[in-house]
Amino acid sequence: MLRILALIGILALAGSAAAPGEEELRQAEKAWAAAVQKNDLATLERVLGERLIYNHSTGVVENKQQYLGRLSKGAAKYELIEHASMEIRAYGDAGVVSARVRMKGRADQRLFDDQLLMLHVWIKQGGRWQLVAHQTTRLP
Repeated sequence: MLRILALIGILALAGSAAAPGEEELRQAEKAWAAAVQKNDLATLERVLGERLIYNHSTGVVENKQQYLGRLSKGAAKYELIEHASMEIRAYGDAGVVSARVRMKGRADQRLFDDQLLMLHVWIKQGGRWQLVAHQTTRLP
């Protein structure tokens, strides 16, 4: 009986295990959020893909250089990026993260504290995950 219970436990854990790449994507997502909050431009330079499309909830669309430029000039400052939930799907060297997040900070001299839906598209290049698309939608 104990063997059967042990086998059921092992099978339950195996069935709930993350698909290959999903834990790496979770860590990449956390690294992105930490770098944005710290305004760590060197890390963001590595994490963000060269052809990044960054769609803000305000409708502003930026590329990598524009986004990093605004951060480096202090035009945008994020004091909090908090994931309330996260769905991760890995597809080989590509991945999608859908999350509900709270973002708090200042942009263009305006304070914000937003609840958002966020969609990130990641690709794995040179052995590391890079964010290539960001889209947020403000929740009421």
